[in-house]
Amino acid sequence: MTTLFLATTGGHLEQLVSLAARVPPNGHDLWVTHENQQSRSLLQDRDVEFVPYVRVGNARDVAACVPTAHRLWRRRGVTRVISTGSGIALGYLPYLAARGVECHYIESAARVAAPSRTGSVLQWVPGIRRYTQHPQWVGPRWRHGGSVFDSFRPDPAPRPLGDVVRVVVTVGTAAEFPFGRLIDRLAPLLPADGPLARATGRPLEVLWQTGCTPTDHLPITAVPFLGAEQLTEAIDAADLVVSHAGVGSALTALSAGLRPLLVARSAALGESGDDHQGQLADELEGRQLALHRDPEELGV
Repeated sequence: MTTLFLATTGGHLEQLVSLAARVPPNGHDLWVTHENQQSRSLLQDRDVEFVPYVRVGNARDVAACVPTAHRLWRRRGVTRVISTGSGIALGYLPYLAARGVECHYIESAARVAAPSRTGSVLQWVPGIRRYTQHPQWVGPRWRHGGSVFDSFRPDPAPRPLGDVVRVVVTVGTAAEFPFGRLIDRLAPLLPADGPLARATGRPLEVLWQTGCTPTDHLPITAVPFLGAEQLTEAIDAADLVVSHAGVGSALTALSAGLRPLLVARSAALGESGDDHQGQLADELEGRQLALHRDPEELGV
C-alpha cells in the first residue's frame, strides 16, 4: 500500500508537509511535486518523484499528468492520495479516483471564502473527499478538517532587538508573477543606514528573496530563490518578516514565533491569478497572527 502526497510547490507544498504529520500512516509514502530549491530541501529525506510544472489554468499541462498518474498507480501500488492542490491535483485525482484509489483533496488555507478553481472542478468529481480549512463555507460537498493555522496563538510581546536588526523580505516561489510593487516600495526604506535603521538606532541586515521580480534597477542584493532550510534559518534569526500574503511564507514566519507583515498581491495588476491573498491576510490579521498592509501603506 502506498500513500501519494501530491502538491505544487510553494505554499501548497508547505501545507501538505505540515498536514502530513496528522495523517495516520498506511504503508509507504510517496511524494509528487515540481522540482525547485524549496521542494528539494523540504523533501530531501523522502521518496519523491519530481514532475513537470503545471501552469496556472493550463489544460494541456493537466492532461499531461495522466500518464504519470497511471504509471504510479500501476508500478507503485498507490492506494491513497492526499493533495493540497493546486492545478496538479486536476491531473491526478480524477484519474486515480476512477481507478478506485481513496482520494482526499484539502483546499488551501488561502481560500477563506470559497474554493479555488481547482476545488470548484474537483467538487463535481465522484470519489474525491474534499475538505475546507475554513468552517464558513462548509456545505454538502465540503467538510471542515481544521486549518494549518489553528495551532498558532498571538504573542503580544515583541521580540527584543539585538545590535543589528535582521529583516527578511520574501515573495515566495511563484515563477509566473513578479511583485515589483512590494520590492520597489521597500528598497528605499531598508538600506543599512536608511529610514528603518535610523528609527531603530541600529544597522540593518536584509535578506531579499525576490522570486521572478526584476531588481536590477534597485540597490539591493537579491536572491531569487532559496532552499526551504536556508529561508527557515533566516526567518528564525529575523526581527521582522515582510512577505507576500502566501500560506507558505506565513507558516514559516509563525513557526519562528514572529508576527509577519503581509502584503497581498493584486490580480488586476498581474501579481496573482486572483485576489485570495487579501482574504488570507485579513484572516490572519483577524486572528492577531499577522499585520496586513498595502504596499502604499508601508513606511517608518
